[in-house]
Amino acid sequence: MKTLSKKESLNLGRNHPMYMRCFIAIEISEPIKRVISELIEVLKNYDGDVKWVDSENLHLTLKFLGNTSEGLIPKIIESLTKITFFYDPFYIKICTMGMFPNNKYPKVIWAGVEMSDILKKLQGDIEDSMSLLGYQREDKNFHPHLTLGRVRSQKGISNLIHELDNFTGKDFGSIEVSDIKLMQSELKPTGAHYYCLHKIQLGRKV
Repeated sequence: MKTLSKKESLNLGRNHPMYMRCFIAIEISEPIKRVISELIEVLKNYDGDVKWVDSENLHLTLKFLGNTSEGLIPKIIESLTKITFFYDPFYIKICTMGMFPNNKYPKVIWAGVEMSDILKKLQGDIEDSMSLLGYQREDKNFHPHLTLGRVRSQKGISNLIHELDNFTGKDFGSIEVSDIKLMQSELKPTGAHYYCLHKIQLGRKV
């Protein structure tokens, strides 16, 4: 997950297209990325037809924005900064595994993020602020998770589902959330590449 330099961030118009595919996220710590990466390597042995996520791209999405005008980026950052001012750093726990929409015909394999009041409120505040900028509200409840893989077909999936049952109570650990990030996603033939456009710290700036 590449972070743009301050100079690159200030020259978006020169280095990026007019519209960018953006989302707001919490990045996952390197130790937990390594643990999940090792687990993904185990799951690959079951030869399921799954497009696995590169461990460097693991993140918790708080709000997917989609195509975003470069001119709106400063307003998004300003709105997020006003929100995070009132939040102190907090912890989130990465635990359990599951599949969307169900175990019978899975489309997405995920690691869960334990819901907390503070995480729910932060995501809700972000949802409210982005709606004021013209972004559509989500029509489903926030289910915090890390996408590990996307199922492309049912080939070999039954054995994989059986193995995932062994990780239902898996505890991957906790991470401190001290900032959120405005991210850009570029879709390439090799998969999605993510870039940090701006990092917004939590808490009062001294």
